[in-house]
Amino acid sequence: MNKIGFNKPFLTGSETVYINQAVLRKHTSGNGHFTHLCHQFFEKKYKFKKCLLTTSCTDALEMCAILLDIQPGDEVIMPSYTFVSTANAFVLRGAKIIFADSLSSHPNIDAASAEQLITVKTKAIVVVHYGGVACDMGAILATAKKHNLFVVEDAAQSIDSYYHGRPLGSLGHLAAFSFHETKNIISGEGGMLVVNDDRFEKRADIIWEKGTNRKAFFSGEVDKYSWVDIGSSFLASEITAAFLYAQLEKLEMIQTRRKRIWENYNEGLRHLAEEGRIRLPFIPSFATNNGHLFYIICETQSSRDKLINHLRNNGIYATFHYLPLHLSPFYKAIHGNRRLLNCEHYGETIIRLPFYYELSEPDQLQIMQTIGSFFE
Repeated sequence: MNKIGFNKPFLTGSETVYINQAVLRKHTSGNGHFTHLCHQFFEKKYKFKKCLLTTSCTDALEMCAILLDIQPGDEVIMPSYTFVSTANAFVLRGAKIIFADSLSSHPNIDAASAEQLITVKTKAIVVVHYGGVACDMGAILATAKKHNLFVVEDAAQSIDSYYHGRPLGSLGHLAAFSFHETKNIISGEGGMLVVNDDRFEKRADIIWEKGTNRKAFFSGEVDKYSWVDIGSSFLASEITAAFLYAQLEKLEMIQTRRKRIWENYNEGLRHLAEEGRIRLPFIPSFATNNGHLFYIICETQSSRDKLINHLRNNGIYATFHYLPLHLSPFYKAIHGNRRLLNCEHYGETIIRLPFYYELSEPDQLQIMQTIGSFFE
């Protein structure tokens, strides 16, 4: 039996070459040559105002919470259908998370329902672009402006994806990206903070460098290197940055292949959607598809679980995705009994299919035929 795994990290071939160069430069800690190359890549290609590589997207989100000066008692609105890091970053600062429902058409946050959750304690809205597909940022930004709130984009899955032609990660006050090995562009672990608001630029450098004015000292702006704020060791090493830069050089090639895989799934499974057996991903007219993942939505949790087992019995590793955070053991009591029906439905019915650069067309065909045989 041909076994097909869920994910396989793709290497361009230059990763170890650049890592070796970083070692030979005798600067393997953060904020060196390859870090600067990565920052320049994103700032030039996507016009992000300021970028800072971090050890993970989780760290980038934690920096967002510090920069927004989140305090105990502040409320932060975000979707429940997301990874725990989105919430943890703000919980660590003492915030109360107010979970919003997803859209009926897509796992992204329902902007209209989110606005109904705003109170005098609300400080920020955090959006998550699920699968690299843009949330309705026009509605979110209008709501934030109306109520004087900050907007953070959890763009973990969203490299090279757009909202009305604008890159995701450039729309909120702050944004966070992931380069985890399951993402389009990888560095093993790794992430990036994007700062789009001038008010946060200088403090971001300080927080990134453990709460010190190290950058200002080395640039000659101050004559002493001091502890001036809270912070942590958020910056990624040069080893991570060198790996990442090798991937960024091949971004267009990687994206072309991944989007082809996405289209193959979408075309090959369309007949099952037309028969009402499954639902396929929905891409709104204002959004683009960056080929991050491909999911199908089953009718019930029972059929979803049976299909996952059917695939695994045939050597194919597919998986469910997020368990709604408002139903988690850690936050259920705090959230209360407010139902988030769309979010709960996705938690019960989504299946993520194997998706990686080297997934061959024969393997994709095998996956789709196996799904078809389940419904036969």
